[in-house]
Amino acid sequence: MATLLGATIFRAEGGEFGRVREFAVAPLVDASKVEGLVVQSAAAGRQARKSFVPVTALHRGVEGRLELAAGTRVELMPKHDDFLMLERDLLDQQIIDVHGHKVVRVNDVDLVWETGAADGPALTLRIAEVEVGTRGALRRLLKGLPVRVVDRVACRVRATVIPWDFVDLIDRDPSRRVRLEIEQDKLAQMHPSDLADILEDLAPAEREALFSSLDEEVAAEALEEVEPKTKKTLLESMNSEQIAGILEEMDPGAAADLLAELSDERSEAILEEMGEEERQEVEELLDYAPDSAAGLMTTDYVAVGDGATVGDAMRLLKEFEGDLESLTEVFLVTGEGHLEAVIPVTRLALEDWGRPLKEVEVGHLVSAGLNANGKKVAELFDKYNLRSLAVLDEHGQLAGVIRAEHVIAWLRAKL
Repeated sequence: MATLLGATIFRAEGGEFGRVREFAVAPLVDASKVEGLVVQSAAAGRQARKSFVPVTALHRGVEGRLELAAGTRVELMPKHDDFLMLERDLLDQQIIDVHGHKVVRVNDVDLVWETGAADGPALTLRIAEVEVGTRGALRRLLKGLPVRVVDRVACRVRATVIPWDFVDLIDRDPSRRVRLEIEQDKLAQMHPSDLADILEDLAPAEREALFSSLDEEVAAEALEEVEPKTKKTLLESMNSEQIAGILEEMDPGAAADLLAELSDERSEAILEEMGEEERQEVEELLDYAPDSAAGLMTTDYVAVGDGATVGDAMRLLKEFEGDLESLTEVFLVTGEGHLEAVIPVTRLALEDWGRPLKEVEVGHLVSAGLNANGKKVAELFDKYNLRSLAVLDEHGQLAGVIRAEHVIAWLRAKL
């Protein structure tokens, strides 16, 4: 694009019509093609004006120069701002490379001239890819020099590009007219950690725009992974109702940890917006010190009675509404809630569904009390190579479960 800016457009009958100053894209018509060029007339001083020249009104003349087709009526550039302007709205903007799972800045846009069918438009101008590396920046620095010179210098630098189809623009400010929407299915397919990395790399305005576009489940998973400082910034940009909707999708323990970082007044306002069941779970966890086993645990687990069969446990797993991938064990408890056994999910898959859970062979039973500190919990995970750890209250009843990712998060926070 940098090499086309300033290019001369000639009249069909000869003589210079003007020079290219911008590229207008109509996202609602075709976001992959340039609809028209903004051309400043060749007249000097106040007589110079900007016109809108449809790409379909152009053709290649002698030596490949761009010419207006005979009989073309050129109008002044509309004052209303219905277009995405490539230089104004796209250059230097932050974009998400959904395939590279990173945030980059646009340095240039690669445009490709294509010849239409014999009975169709003479030319189309397609957006092929965006330049996000040094080559694009170099082209912009050399803007104004002959195209051959720019290309000769730029070709010595390795290209870093993203195909236009893979680009997701961030609509942070409606007045900038960047109206191409981020595809939610692409974001939802990302690992929460990758999405968290992207959020942390964005400038505040773009970060808020992206986060507010996520559905509550995806937002909840990403929020659990972002750094505390970024997490706080995101929450400050949202109202209590929005935050409550996201917290309801989070692990109760993570939701409690997040609320503990906020003021009592803000925390209470968010809790009031949450559903009764979710609020009760989180409030119970808020009473515990964050550095204790109780503060690390979650109440999102699957427990079955001691009279249950393997089939009963498998059905409960199927009905589980939390993060199924995080479940590595099922907990067998007595009628009074005392822990009897911890059974790996992989073990259940190998057993006959009619077999009583009591008869399934399991290893040693390891647990921790509510007040066990984080260091003790980490030692238990290391010593017994645990994937999850049962937390028992003062009566020996199952109160919650600590998973390996909870311990990892705690250890990272200590670094």
